[in-house]
Amino acid sequence: MTYNNEKLGAFIVPTGIGASIGGYAGDASAYARKFSKKSKLIVNPNVVNAGGFSGITDNMYYVEGYSLDSFFKGQINIVPSNSNKIGIIYDKAIPQDVLNVHINTQNAVKTVYGIDISEYKITDEKVGVEFYITDQGLSTGNVKNIETLDKPCEELIKNGCEAIAVVCYFEEPEELNTNYSQGQGTDPVGGVEAIISHYISKKYKIPCAHSPAFKDYQIYPDLTDPKSASEYITPTFLPCILIGLSLAPKITTDLTKGINIKNLDYLIMPYNSLGSVPVFESLKNNIKIYAVKENKSELDITKEKLFAKSNIIEIDSYESVLNVI
Repeated sequence: MTYNNEKLGAFIVPTGIGASIGGYAGDASAYARKFSKKSKLIVNPNVVNAGGFSGITDNMYYVEGYSLDSFFKGQINIVPSNSNKIGIIYDKAIPQDVLNVHINTQNAVKTVYGIDISEYKITDEKVGVEFYITDQGLSTGNVKNIETLDKPCEELIKNGCEAIAVVCYFEEPEELNTNYSQGQGTDPVGGVEAIISHYISKKYKIPCAHSPAFKDYQIYPDLTDPKSASEYITPTFLPCILIGLSLAPKITTDLTKGINIKNLDYLIMPYNSLGSVPVFESLKNNIKIYAVKENKSELDITKEKLFAKSNIIEIDSYESVLNVI
């Protein structure tokens, strides 16, 4: 099942579910980086995105959620790439001073990392993002005018861009982030961010990731929980998605090219978030699934509830899985 004679794994922490590891700001990176030393590793952006930092390594494949599901369903393959040409879409709603900070950020990332950031486009209309946390503790939201992303995306692709970064304006509700800053609860923006990136990935079959823009871009002096800290010491969250997208594999519907689900050796998931496409499809393909008990979420979907007789392996810690791998 290996690809190019190398073991291949997938390390996934779903977005917006309040995972105790990987539910904050790059706090699953240290775990994923250990696995990437042992095998090639598919990760979703939520695992390695960390504001001004990124946990991505050259041995990881950065794959957005919709494309990840399509990969597991066998609908697409992923083709390794290490120098994507990136285009950026900015929401018209972003105030000029906030936009200037983001443009300075993209230029800094381009200068320091040598990433091929081609150009940016601004939407003709406001995207209209709303976000909130449900009574069940899950992150979600609405996007009123998502179609306004189409024109700039199509222009960027026409101009040769191979990956798309999207930055939408988020009006932050009062006090919504209090628990998050202290390493508790759920990332309030993760759910609606997934809606935006899914839209682009599904329609254009191109790597995509989203970064929110807030009116208040000051750096806060209050101490936060280490799991959330990386998002409180940067004025924008753009660097991590640009670094990730630069290494994101290309997407192809030609199943004779690149990496296929049949090449996957193992999947690692939080203990109680097993109700997802990667899990269902891995079971169909007899891929080993490790449900890690030290990582729990606001969901309550365990092996016992859904797959009591399956070959899902419940295991205490990521370190234990690493020893097995």
